[in-house]
Amino acid sequence: MAVRVGVIGVGYLGKHHARIFSDIEGVDLVGVSDVNEAAAKQIAQTYRCRPYTRYAEMIVQCDAVSIVTPTTTHHTIAMDCIAAGKDLLIEKPITADISEAKAVVEAAAAKNLILQVGHLERYNPGIVAAAGMIAEPRFIESERLSPFMGRADDVDVTLDLMIHDIDIVLSLVRSRLTDIRAFGESMITEKIDLAKAWLEFENGSKAIITASRLSSDKVRTLKVFQRDAIITIDYQKQELSCSRKNGKEMVITVVQPETREPLKEELHDFIFCVRHRKRPGVSGIEAMNALDVALKITDMLKGEKKV
Repeated sequence: MAVRVGVIGVGYLGKHHARIFSDIEGVDLVGVSDVNEAAAKQIAQTYRCRPYTRYAEMIVQCDAVSIVTPTTTHHTIAMDCIAAGKDLLIEKPITADISEAKAVVEAAAAKNLILQVGHLERYNPGIVAAAGMIAEPRFIESERLSPFMGRADDVDVTLDLMIHDIDIVLSLVRSRLTDIRAFGESMITEKIDLAKAWLEFENGSKAIITASRLSSDKVRTLKVFQRDAIITIDYQKQELSCSRKNGKEMVITVVQPETREPLKEELHDFIFCVRHRKRPGVSGIEAMNALDVALKITDMLKGEKKV
C-alpha cells in the first residue's frame, strides 16, 4: 500500500521535496500546501497532485507530512500534524526554541509517530564514506560559507548554516559538551551573519565551526584530526581525502564515493522509517541537541549570556 505524503511549504526547498516524493516508488504525493496559492498550484500541476492553501485540509488525506516552512512556524504546524496522527519530516532546525522542540518530540513520542529532522549533511556521500574512518576525533574544523542569497534572513546564521555542522560534530564526537566560546557579527541583516564557535568536550575533543553568509565563494568543508589520520571532506564535491603518516611522509588517499543527491537519500530514508517504524538517524532528540548548542552560541553572540 502506498504511503500517502503531503508537503507543507513549496518554496526554495519544499518544491524539491515535492519533486522527489513524486518519484519514489510506493509513495503517493497527495498534495502540496502553501499560503502562496499560485506557488501551490504551479507545483501541484508539475507533480500531478492537489494544491492547498490550508494545510489542515491536506493532512487529513496523508499518512506522513513534510514540513518545509519558515522555522518560526514549525512548532504550530508540527503540533497540528501530530494531533492528526501523522508521521513527520521537519526541515532543520526542528523549531525556533528548545521548549517548542521538546513539546514536539514528546507529543510525537506519545503517539508513537516517526519524527525525522532534515539535517541534510548526514546523507552527504562524503560524510557517509568517512564514517568508517573516523574513530576518535581529537580536533574538528568546519567551514560553511555562502554568498548572501537574500533568503533565510529571518534567522541567525547559527540556525541557518552553522547548525548543520553542529549536528555533524555532535554525531562524530559523542561526548558531553563542556565549554563553548563564540564570536559573531551582524553585517547586512538584523540577524547574525557571521559566526565562529569553539567547542570543547568531556573526552578532550575540540571543534571550531565557522559559518558565514557574507562570503564571495561557497565553501563546505570539514576536517577531522585524529591520532592516525587527517580526514578532509568536501561536501560540494562529495569526496574525501585521508592523510596518514608513513614514516616521515604523509600519504594521501582520495576517495570519490558514488555521487548521490543527499535530499533524495534523506527522503527515501524517511519513507523507509515510516514503512518499517524505524527510529530515524536524525530523530527529534538529535535535532534538539543541535538546536540547543546553536541557541547557546546565538545567545552568547547577542550578549544574553557571557562567553
